[in-house]
Amino acid sequence: MRYPFPVGRSDFIQGDEAIARAAILAGCRFYAGYPITPASEIFEAMALYMPLVDGVSIQMEDEIASIAAIIGASWAGAKAMTATSGPGFSLMMENLGYAIMTETPLVLVDVQRGGPSTGQPTLAAQGDIMQAIWGTHGDHSLIVLSPATVQEAFDFTIRAFNLAEKYRTPVVLLTDAEIAHMRERVYIPNPEEVEIVNRKLPQNEEEARLPFGDPHGDGVPPMPIFGKGYRTYVTGLTHDERGRPKTVDAEVHERLIRRIIEKLERNKENIISYETYALDDAEIAIVSTGIVSRSAVRAVKILREKGVKAGLLKLNTLWPFDFNMIEELAEQVKKIYVPEMNLGQLYHLVKEGANGKAEVELMPKIGGEVHTPMEIVERVVG
Repeated sequence: MRYPFPVGRSDFIQGDEAIARAAILAGCRFYAGYPITPASEIFEAMALYMPLVDGVSIQMEDEIASIAAIIGASWAGAKAMTATSGPGFSLMMENLGYAIMTETPLVLVDVQRGGPSTGQPTLAAQGDIMQAIWGTHGDHSLIVLSPATVQEAFDFTIRAFNLAEKYRTPVVLLTDAEIAHMRERVYIPNPEEVEIVNRKLPQNEEEARLPFGDPHGDGVPPMPIFGKGYRTYVTGLTHDERGRPKTVDAEVHERLIRRIIEKLERNKENIISYETYALDDAEIAIVSTGIVSRSAVRAVKILREKGVKAGLLKLNTLWPFDFNMIEELAEQVKKIYVPEMNLGQLYHLVKEGANGKAEVELMPKIGGEVHTPMEIVERVVG
């Protein structure tokens, strides 16, 4: 296949553009969205690329319809994606819950901006962390990834599609306006270099009759494709392994929800990704994610030059969350700092994980400005 952009070499591109190109390489062939700053460039790129790879890009009437459309496309066998920002992300919450309940693989990109409400459309924020993890109601789980560079935006998009297909779950790519609109050199691999995970399909009639069963014991049912010869009942109601509603049966509900959650929990080691810098002998730890991690790396270098044994834990996966890893870190260091572009969201996860073994201090910042390295340094050294 000829791709509508250069492959096998680096290119100087915008973060939103990198996400669109990665989606194409990952096999995305259906995109539905609604224009919204600062995610509109993803839509524009997909509208350009999709017809050139025999895909479909469609502008829906709103964000509710956008996620509904990609849910339908996924059940029709397509790898599907949508992208939005804060206000649109809020509108998608009900259908995100539907996608979790129906175990529909899809990728949802949330390019964070200052909120609440219309907020700061053109400025970055990290205020959607809690919403991404817990925004839809009820007991549930999904996967949330957080890139810090344009290259990571590209790489994590491909990984998001692979995780969605492997575990039959929605994956949220939680980026922000800074990463979306900055331009950096990104390596675009040849297609044969890209690891692609495709959907696990039913291998026989028995598996097809149990679209919400667990025939292989891994918690991930094979997923039938509409129109491929199987009759499949799909509903957001509590359902049994055949998909039939069982709304007043406590045992069925618990069995379904626990499996949806545990299929990710039991595979946390394969899902969770993080990076460390200078943590081996650290007495002070900085835990950060996304755009703030870039300032945190520089801050650690400056602190080291000042004789402060500081280190960084950069979280690439925000959910599932490795509470045990944070507790082990807390046992090693005297204090943990959490700089983030909100008034405290990642902080609560880190504090829970620390389990009282070390003091955890929040470094909040809102208004659209990213922490500078010296702001972090000055907070640490007092």
